[in-house]
Amino acid sequence: MPRRLMVSVIVFASAITWLPSAKGATQPQPQPATLARGDHTIALEHDGRRRSYLLHVPAATGRALPLVLAFHGGGGEAEGYKAYAGLDLVAGREGFIVAYPNGSGLLPRRLLTWNAGECCGFAMNQRVDDIGFAMAVIDDVARRIAIDERRIYATGHSNGAMMAYRLGAERANRIAAIAPVAGAYNLATFAPSQPVSVLHIHSADDPRALYNGGSGPPFPGTNVRASHRPVMEGLERWRAHDGCSARSREAATRKGRQGTTTQTATLLVWDSCTRGTSVAHWKLTGVGHGWPGTTQTPAREELIGPPTTIISAAEEVWKFFAQVSR
Repeated sequence: MPRRLMVSVIVFASAITWLPSAKGATQPQPQPATLARGDHTIALEHDGRRRSYLLHVPAATGRALPLVLAFHGGGGEAEGYKAYAGLDLVAGREGFIVAYPNGSGLLPRRLLTWNAGECCGFAMNQRVDDIGFAMAVIDDVARRIAIDERRIYATGHSNGAMMAYRLGAERANRIAAIAPVAGAYNLATFAPSQPVSVLHIHSADDPRALYNGGSGPPFPGTNVRASHRPVMEGLERWRAHDGCSARSREAATRKGRQGTTTQTATLLVWDSCTRGTSVAHWKLTGVGHGWPGTTQTPAREELIGPPTTIISAAEEVWKFFAQVSR
């Protein structure tokens, strides 16, 4: 190629890289830094509050990973929930990231709650923007490690379950599926922008988050009670919204014992949902308010009822999430 023509081509090619792209063209995005495998404590400013979350990263796979947001129960905190939930073990085996946000309260790392609509405590009373905080956590994780935006999920225990429900209802454009455990949908309004898959795990004999709804017992050392909506009321809303069949089918049954108590687990599934979504419910009996798959002390059992290992919530939550992507 003649020298003058070669120079012209090089200059033209260089200039192209600096021209504004055509409308709708995809621009190369900066790649996020890759966090090391293991656990990370991350501080985050949101809505004038200093917040934080714990992040568990499995071994690198060279691809964007699914992200599970896991919300602790009312009066708890991220570290305690992380210790008993069993999600990290499953994440290491299956290859997904787990973020454990901390709620808010009068103390920095104790007695924290979530603003889940009609519950609970400090976060509800102060109208804390926990939906915005959850979105900020997702965005912050995405800046630190590559996540699969089609596979963002939420689970939680008790008040954290209510938070997962609210997140699914109000940010259906980002959350592919939710799996609340021992906490029902607790909002007066219901208008998700699109279908979201739902797995609900709850005991019919839960002594605190009452299966059929109503006012639960006072929180320890207080006269404060939480009001609960019926589990099936919330599930019916999601079933109808996701366009699933009106009647459920029994997909699995399990039976066991805890001491002298007979325990059962029945998996109810609503079929034919729209856009590849799914609605399911593990209904337990003879089981208390704890996170299934864990044991507990006698004092805690007296407070929240019998534990169970008839199913593992961590295993069932991920088994459900693994089938769903946006």
